[in-house]
Amino acid sequence: MAAPADFSSTALRSAAQQIWQAGVAAVDSATLVRDAMSIDDSTLRILGDEHDLTTVQRIAVVGGGKAGAGMAAAVERVFRGTGFGERLCGWINVPSNCVTELDRIRLHAARPAGVNEPTAEGVSGSDHILELVSGLEANDVCLVLLSGGGSALLPAPDDGISLADKQRVTRLLMQSGATIDELNCVRKHLSRIKGGGLARCSTAGYNTALIISDVVGDPLDVIASGPTVANLDHPARALQVLDKYDPHRTLTPASVIALLHAKTQTTPDQPRIRFHNHVIGNNQVAVSAACHRAQQLGYEVRNLGSDNRGVAREVGRELSATARRLRDSRCRPTCLISGGEPIVQLLPSDRPRKGGRNQELVLAALESCWNDSLLGVVVLSGGTDGEDGPTDAAGACADIEIMRRAKHLNLNPANALAINDSYHFFEACGGLLKTGPTHTNVMDLRVVLVAP
Repeated sequence: MAAPADFSSTALRSAAQQIWQAGVAAVDSATLVRDAMSIDDSTLRILGDEHDLTTVQRIAVVGGGKAGAGMAAAVERVFRGTGFGERLCGWINVPSNCVTELDRIRLHAARPAGVNEPTAEGVSGSDHILELVSGLEANDVCLVLLSGGGSALLPAPDDGISLADKQRVTRLLMQSGATIDELNCVRKHLSRIKGGGLARCSTAGYNTALIISDVVGDPLDVIASGPTVANLDHPARALQVLDKYDPHRTLTPASVIALLHAKTQTTPDQPRIRFHNHVIGNNQVAVSAACHRAQQLGYEVRNLGSDNRGVAREVGRELSATARRLRDSRCRPTCLISGGEPIVQLLPSDRPRKGGRNQELVLAALESCWNDSLLGVVVLSGGTDGEDGPTDAAGACADIEIMRRAKHLNLNPANALAINDSYHFFEACGGLLKTGPTHTNVMDLRVVLVAP
């Protein structure tokens, strides 16, 4: 494939967006579901598993996540015209901006767009799901659809704690920079639906889950906090996580500490969980597709993998430095692609601020070369779900034109970084990446292009 001939900032930015979009398209939730399941005569096939539908009375489709709308719609399409569609029923908790009208499955607005924490609407939806699956019969099917964001969309506070308690703990951990593993470890022990709770409630004869992973390594007990798998985390670990971020226990509700302490004293054997769990999409799929598109466009590709974590601003600075070294060495047109999910460490500030990890990553990349130049370099980072923190942007993009506009407006990226205010910086200079809901979620995808 011939190398690209146009290295203008407009052409480079367009190429970066095409590459990023190719990665997101590869994990389209509807496509993943249709590829994973089919009905042949009266046999339901899901990735090697087969189930005879002739004696099935109800097929209950439940779950939650940012990809829930696309997944549920695809399930209905698989059943349409088979003679078994009338047996479908279901309830999926999704963000409010993902709600559409389906024939048989209810999409429930469990939280507002951009609010990644449990809500009363989410609790009512989770209660409905648990009630539905606990009323199934031995000849029924329970199909669970899970995707990133499921933890916040499926809140069901355990006995003895309130929704407000869960909200306080969630905010504490997220604002303190806790990893997704740490956050979900705590959430599982405070919930009736997470940590295998949904699976234990299901009384169906056949139970299976289709899962789109938003966690590095695809651990089933961490994705959406593991509603369909056994809880592998002891409650003592949840207490350790809280002690790490609230060592004096002044911010954690007493009811939460009491519940976790009580659980450490009683460790009953968990009943065997009878669920077939299938991961049908992950960040590796998106990264691979993005690499393929970059090669088609004539770039030499460097795949940095899907397991990148770290602190967002540090990741951004490292990517920027690598790109400029390549540019200054007169390399061939090169594309760096990476996936994963870094964290944002919130700095103390009483000033208005807004942003997300992808926007902060790109802002740090821009700040690191503020006295140099981004000529010949584009840095793009976006959440594959179309959401980045509590904002309406998927992420951001920086290049020489964005840098010039920012300097013309007397904007300083260091000042914005000091208060984690990446959104307003990029809003002013035109660097926000806005896609709307993508109906999928496999963490973040980063594309860096370097022209000689």
